[in-house]
Amino acid sequence: MAHKNIFPCIFFSILFCVSFTVAQGARTFNIKSYGAIADGRIDNRKAFLRAWMDACDQKEVSIVYIPKGVYMLGSVEFAGPCRGVTMFFMKGDLRAPRGAFLNVETWLGFRYVDNLIMKGGGTLDGQGQSAWPFNQCHKNNNCQTLPISVKFDFVTNSRIKSIRSIHSKNAHFSFFGCTNINISNVELLAPDYSPNTDGIKMGSSSNIRISYSKISTGDDCIAILSDTSNIDISNVYCGPGHGISIGSLGKYTNEKNVNGVSVRKCTLNGTDNGIRIKSWESPISITASNFLFQDIFMYNVRNPIIIDQTYCPHPPCNRQTASHVQIRDVTYRNIFGTSSSEIAVSMQCSKKFPCKNIVMTDIKFGHHGTKKSLKSYCSYVNGRFFGRQYPPPCF
Repeated sequence: MAHKNIFPCIFFSILFCVSFTVAQGARTFNIKSYGAIADGRIDNRKAFLRAWMDACDQKEVSIVYIPKGVYMLGSVEFAGPCRGVTMFFMKGDLRAPRGAFLNVETWLGFRYVDNLIMKGGGTLDGQGQSAWPFNQCHKNNNCQTLPISVKFDFVTNSRIKSIRSIHSKNAHFSFFGCTNINISNVELLAPDYSPNTDGIKMGSSSNIRISYSKISTGDDCIAILSDTSNIDISNVYCGPGHGISIGSLGKYTNEKNVNGVSVRKCTLNGTDNGIRIKSWESPISITASNFLFQDIFMYNVRNPIIIDQTYCPHPPCNRQTASHVQIRDVTYRNIFGTSSSEIAVSMQCSKKFPCKNIVMTDIKFGHHGTKKSLKSYCSYVNGRFFGRQYPPPCF
């Protein structure tokens, strides 16, 4: 199966030119000029919002500049549309208030912004240690949520680069309704015991590229959800965490297809899962298709290659019917490393909609730390295999 270059390269050329020009002709709005205090205690929301609004109102390139220091910042939304290119330039560190803040959806939000550049090398500290004990969402679905560190809603033609996020209360970065986003050289960190701290999660978005980044967290390193297309992930280090996931899918009635995901040249170390596609047993009918997983190294991963169409994280689940999510046109190529479990390849597809056109080429795993034999487990899979295969294929 031929996989096209799914991301328009001209977009990155434009972003590079914009970033280069910013230093030459931009107008700078220093948050300290608006009264921000870098003592790590006083809430600086008013200063940040005033600086943002003035920058957003400029026709030319503008910079919201956060100088070095630690700035406490409560929940705040930076809204557009803006009149020109807006850079959120973080040399300093932002610190969330301590505590749970139950049912506050977002710590920092960017909404309806075109041509946003977020960079600078600063750190976002969600202070999740003070909130994780209040999180019950990893135990049941009827729970009060904690705030996502940075939420991008309806953001387009934008770049996030050289930003560090630590100890998020919930997910680190979330994207909804976004198009043409380039994420590179980010570091997203939370302990493996931190609940629901996905690194990057996205839904209803397209043309998103993630590259040269490190994600170590307590949930999915990257989660790709409903109505998402043309996603390119490369040179990402993931671990600890739950791996790189497509889904879960098929839970909500308004879900839409997921199409065109490429995961290449990535490393997964000590994760619960490697590359995973997961869907609920429900009558929600969508298609998940055109996925490429290539040149991926895994070390001590519990479930290296997994398709789970009986997904049920908090039993008992309402298993209404076999999953109606049709998974098709999935290629696994040159995937190797060590598995911490005896089943290195597990594909539990839907009885009603079996997986179609699953292609596996050059798959090679050993058992981590032992010489135990490895196994594959499959149900309702239609596919082909080529080259080296260990464990032996099961379809």
